Amino acid sequence: CKEAAMKCLRRLLPELNLEDEKVPPETLEKLVINMSDFDYAIREITPSAMREVYVEPPDVKWEDIGGLDIVKRELQEAVEWPMRFPEMYKQLGHEVPKGILLHGPSGTGKTLLAKAVATESEANFISVKGPELMSRWVGESEKGIRDIFRKARQASPCVIFFDEIDSIAPIRGLEGAGYASTERMMSQLLTEMDGVQEIHDVVIIAATNRVDMIDPALLRPGRFDRIVFIPNPDKFTRKKILEINTKGKPIGQDVDLERIASVTEGFSGADMSAIANTAVSLVLHNYLQKYPTPEDALKHSSEALVSMHNFEEATKKVRNQKEMKPEEKPNLSQYR
Repeated sequence: CKEAAMKCLRRLLPELNLEDEKVPPETLEKLVINMSDFDYAIREITPSAMREVYVEPPDVKWEDIGGLDIVKRELQEAVEWPMRFPEMYKQLGHEVPKGILLHGPSGTGKTLLAKAVATESEANFISVKGPELMSRWVGESEKGIRDIFRKARQASPCVIFFDEIDSIAPIRGLEGAGYASTERMMSQLLTEMDGVQEIHDVVIIAATNRVDMIDPALLRPGRFDRIVFIPNPDKFTRKKILEINTKGKPIGQDVDLERIASVTEGFSGADMSAIANTAVSLVLHNYLQKYPTPEDALKHSSEALVSMHNFEEATKKVRNQKEMKPEEKPNLSQYR
């Protein structure tokens, strides 16, 4: 309301003489807040619900994701089109899925896809990591789930993204540490998802690497209506990911991205992104050793080109990290 009123005042400012002690009656009569002022305010103001939670405004577009055209189309049909053309869907009586589950190997772009569909749908985006909802205090985890859905309703259109949903919705009946807590969280999640049916413009997207560990009650129609597999990229997609991640970087003429794509069978999208970033890091390392002062580095910046040799070395580094045995990998939990 305040922003709409300010918009109205700004519209009439050119007609006001600020040196006059009184505002003419004919000008006061024009001081009416209309619908366009409210429309402006809605566009400019961040919903208070979104200010109360951690929100990462999505800025990922479909073009920023290499390949996965079939998956993109499926998400367009399930989320983007219903949000952009609600009247058409209503007129045709077409039911819109309220939940989409993305599953597949780690690093295949599930989070990027969720961000992209929110961006293209012009929707707010609430991102939740499953383990972050876990609390040792009784009732806190369930309250967290209730708050997320309440805020999504207030901030609609909104996409709620649950990453690692298997951590909060495991198969019920499996005894273990935290069993009672996850049982309560699961029940609360089911209740909230059923309640989403009564409102519009709130879509739930979840991601998991272990769809077999999710309680079947979540996978029935009316909850996660669409279950979409995200595979590791094929050769064409691997090349597209390299092209996206090398855009704007000083790449040498000898670089053959297709060759890199052909020798990285089984690599994930995240692995391909890591190859591009590691290649640049190798160039920086060698270049800054040669020109250690900022003045020299800037003067000879044209020499900092990423060569095919850098890409080959980066591919080896990423491959070695992938092939590490579990006991050889560094334990980072102590630093968290």
